Amino acid sequence: MDDRVAVITGAGSGIGESAARLLAEKGLDVALVGRRRERLDAVVDAITGSGGRAFAVPADLGQARAPSEVVDAVLEARGRLDVIVNNAATYRLKPIAEFTLDDFDDVMATNLRAPYFLVQAALPALRASPAPVVVNVSSAAAVMYRPQQTVYGLAKAALEHMTMNMAAELAPDRIRVACVRPGPVLTEFHLAAEDPEERVRVLGALVPLGRIGQPEDIARWIWHLVDVEADWVTGIVISVDGGRVLGPPGV
Repeated sequence: MDDRVAVITGAGSGIGESAARLLAEKGLDVALVGRRRERLDAVVDAITGSGGRAFAVPADLGQARAPSEVVDAVLEARGRLDVIVNNAATYRLKPIAEFTLDDFDDVMATNLRAPYFLVQAALPALRASPAPVVVNVSSAAAVMYRPQQTVYGLAKAALEHMTMNMAAELAPDRIRVACVRPGPVLTEFHLAAEDPEERVRVLGALVPLGRIGQPEDIARWIWHLVDVEADWVTGIVISVDGGRVLGPPGV
């Protein structure tokens, strides 16, 4: 069993929750980071109730000091930090003409600035780890056009660029950095739609393999990259999207 300590951001629901549950199942001690304490506590209770190890670190990663505070809290609680899963995201759909400076800064703060400075703050601990790994969670929006998601796609494209550059720079420290690029995944965002069943149907029709993704689909690939058996894999950006980046079926 893997005894490393992992930080997973956006861990209160969706992909982050699924990744936290799976990594805990594999033996990792998981620090769940997110804004909603009650959701984090519920996931922690589920993990510990199944014999896993987990604890909550409430934080709003859009705040400038949050990344370093998260690292400090994890090191104080466990004394080590080996794995980071940068999953937290802010998603806003607006036409270019309506996007404000505050909107832009908010999306960049959570989707790009926070992952960068979380890794920076954790560097001493990662360098001391026997098997350090960073996994960033991007989006098909990084490489595809979709109306009103210019800024979100820009942030995710930059996250992928950051992945490759960090992988190269940190390779001498044996710190692996990789990225998962999900397609449409059934999360709270889609379930909150006016007609969630129709949204799922429409999104599934855009995917060559014929269905919307589940959080577990992405969590499994996060684990594959975190696994010590992937110790010769770094700098990769892997699409886990049912073929979404290939374009809609029949087009």
